[in-house]
Amino acid sequence: MASIHPLLSPYVPSESDPFDEVKAAHLMNRAGFGGTPEEIEHVRKLGPLKAVEWLMDFPDAPAEEEEDGDSPNLHSIAGSPSNFREYARQLVGKSLDEKKQLIQQFMQANRQAVQATIDWWLERMAFGKYPMQEKLTFFWHGHFTTSAKDERSALLMWRQNELWRRYAAGNFEPFVRAVSRDPAMLDYLNNNENRKAHPNENYARELMELFTLGIGNYTEYDIKQAARAFTGWGHDGVDFVYRADQHDEGIKDFFGRSGNFDGDDIITLILQHPACPRFIAGELFKYLAYDDIDPGLATALGQFFYANHYEIRSLLRTILTSRAFYSPQAVGVQIKSPVQLVVGTIRMLGLRMPPGQALEAALNQMGQLPMMPPNVRGWPGGRMWINTSTLFIRYNTGVWLAGGEVPALARVDRKGNDRGLLGPGLARPTDFDPDAAGSPGEVAEAWVKRLIQRPVDADKKRVLADVLADGVNPDSVRKIVQLIVSMPEYQLC
Repeated sequence: MASIHPLLSPYVPSESDPFDEVKAAHLMNRAGFGGTPEEIEHVRKLGPLKAVEWLMDFPDAPAEEEEDGDSPNLHSIAGSPSNFREYARQLVGKSLDEKKQLIQQFMQANRQAVQATIDWWLERMAFGKYPMQEKLTFFWHGHFTTSAKDERSALLMWRQNELWRRYAAGNFEPFVRAVSRDPAMLDYLNNNENRKAHPNENYARELMELFTLGIGNYTEYDIKQAARAFTGWGHDGVDFVYRADQHDEGIKDFFGRSGNFDGDDIITLILQHPACPRFIAGELFKYLAYDDIDPGLATALGQFFYANHYEIRSLLRTILTSRAFYSPQAVGVQIKSPVQLVVGTIRMLGLRMPPGQALEAALNQMGQLPMMPPNVRGWPGGRMWINTSTLFIRYNTGVWLAGGEVPALARVDRKGNDRGLLGPGLARPTDFDPDAAGSPGEVAEAWVKRLIQRPVDADKKRVLADVLADGVNPDSVRKIVQLIVSMPEYQLC
């Protein structure tokens, strides 16, 4: 194995470069959804190495297997008519009007189940005991994309979400094999319809382009051959099925190799391709650290990932403890995704969970509703989060969470109808009592430190202090909090 890249060597705190509150908050933001002052102080005291181990101390298991029984409202999810054979049976012998009524009931139940799943997941992000597991689950949701707008079964979407959680920090090889057998994915990319007489190339294409290799590391011929290998892979309800009579048993030529390959053989050959570990390691690095990754650093990350047999935890530990992760290029430069913005605000303000429909409306307007990615490429992220429309919504959603009102523009539902969903903010005046002590300057400084977590220009802090000039009280503190969450600096982490 080649020597490790200098930027991947461990960050070692020093007198001139201490592991301070700024760096501790940075770790909590990137490996989770932000931290309370108490959590950040805990991380600071642990130090960079022990803090990462603390954050990574979660089971490779779905939520339904947690000891405390934390799970979504399974009745609303599993109770929806997701078993299509049973659903089809109910339609037999029914009149046209009766069929229409059953279809409407099915669609309504499924929509409610999807919403219940989204609400459950957002609450786990905000209050779950394993924030890093949820942050990684959200990464894989955007990487191995499936959308509830296209998948007919809320149950399958929830089961897929649990799949991301189980393998979030596990081994990438069985992860890819499980993804390739996942019923929601088989539906979304049409592999359930992949037959030897008419091979469907959708899954084979995205498996290489988006999931494992990246553009330019395969040919159109490779796609056609891989599609033949995945013929017959489908599902029956929640179960993966292999339809031998629909599988192409002929010889396939893939990456210069020939054989009677099936889907597992294709995955094995993909994982042996040098582009695979480099691509996956690079995507995780960009998610956790910064976008503009140097080619040499990307190569080193890929070599490390491959040498460690695709163990995701080892890769995460290396990234999160590296000099690159704590470099000026990484700290405070990432534009918060809408989910990061909303969940982080809830966590840092110590709020109760907003009403599900209200939160979904705000996230939808900002362009990122969980389980509803725009297409198979997921969410573009980065600077794409910010435009004149979304910036307005971002500012006002923060103000709403901090106790303010939100204009009607942010109150539309998924169909564009104004539902008046947001209304008064969640934060009450008493929510701001704990820090409503000291001089105006001290109070302003305390809230900047709590919410922005990085140095801010002195002139901006003076403006905040001026708001408190007539008295420090819950109402005046709420006003400066609303100003802080509307600052450009608050859009970054």
